[in-house]
Amino acid sequence: MKQLRLTIPRRMVSWRFTKKTESKSIESPYNFADNGCMKFNPRRRALQVKRVETQSGQLTRLEGFLRYIAHERQLAENSIAAYRRDMEHFFRWLGTRKLEKLRIGDFADYVAWLEKRHLAPSSRARHIASLRTFYQYLQLEGVMPDNPAKLLGSAKLWERIPQILTHEQVAKLLVAPEEVSDKLWRRDRAILEFFYATGCRCSELVNLKLQDIHDSEGYCLCTGKGNKQRTVPLGQRAIIAFRQWMNEERATVLSRRVEKSLSYFANTEESESKVPWAFLSFKGYKMRREAMWNLIKKYADRIGAPAEVSPHTLRHSFATHMLVGGADLRQVQEILGHESIVTTQIYTHHNMEHLKKIHAKCHPRG
Repeated sequence: MKQLRLTIPRRMVSWRFTKKTESKSIESPYNFADNGCMKFNPRRRALQVKRVETQSGQLTRLEGFLRYIAHERQLAENSIAAYRRDMEHFFRWLGTRKLEKLRIGDFADYVAWLEKRHLAPSSRARHIASLRTFYQYLQLEGVMPDNPAKLLGSAKLWERIPQILTHEQVAKLLVAPEEVSDKLWRRDRAILEFFYATGCRCSELVNLKLQDIHDSEGYCLCTGKGNKQRTVPLGQRAIIAFRQWMNEERATVLSRRVEKSLSYFANTEESESKVPWAFLSFKGYKMRREAMWNLIKKYADRIGAPAEVSPHTLRHSFATHMLVGGADLRQVQEILGHESIVTTQIYTHHNMEHLKKIHAKCHPRG
């Protein structure tokens, strides 16, 4: 085998740097062996190291911000993921600029940058709200003396009337899963019934556990945004559909589940203790939000409903049908888990026929 010999030029190996002053000489901390000498002008001012906002520093602040909103503000996982995406867009726009040097004019440039990305007005408003919260965190940490982002306003959004399904469409959708064509038709019917009976969000139904469902008492506990729990009544049809799924399909689904040790569950009791989720996938694992979303799309397409139907459409339909049936707005707000009643008031736009009847009945000139 040939041996390689590395030869380094002598002038690259050693140098001695000496700064001569009136009384003493300061040698460099480097141990150089050559007699070469470099002289410096004593009047030359010292080098100022310029601090640059590196990508690692940005990531550190981003991770700290995400921990802040997760632990101190108790936001839900989906909200944290949205904040992360918004701040990643902000840091992409920021580049090498320093956070401490940004002013309101720079934030206006950021909003213009968002508009060039063809984001919807609601998405831009969310980005601005995320930026305000991020600078509030920097202010609490002592990084910023004040919060210039609080001066940044967002355009007033148009109130869009939510899309709902009629009573006939809901009735068709709830019985759309069929035994002949759908493998887990009992589970799918139970999911559809729970969506319409409770008005839950998709993430709330995915995270629903067996211990949260009290079918004998006729209610369930939903954990919403900020890990806030609320009690939601269950209708009789939803209870019957859930019991059919539990008694006739869930054990079969659990038998397909494979643990990391590649061993099947020995009995159903062991599987029940290890799998607390109410609704499971075909292989016995926790359902994903995307799977539940596709499930709604599948059956909505089967009955000929609009293509825009989603799990939130059933939530809108639940709230609207409750108000049309005479439910109090405050009661609907509590069931849906809205913090502000303003959010619930949007469903009153669909209730004009009911309001006309009340006006005709109660007004002296109706």
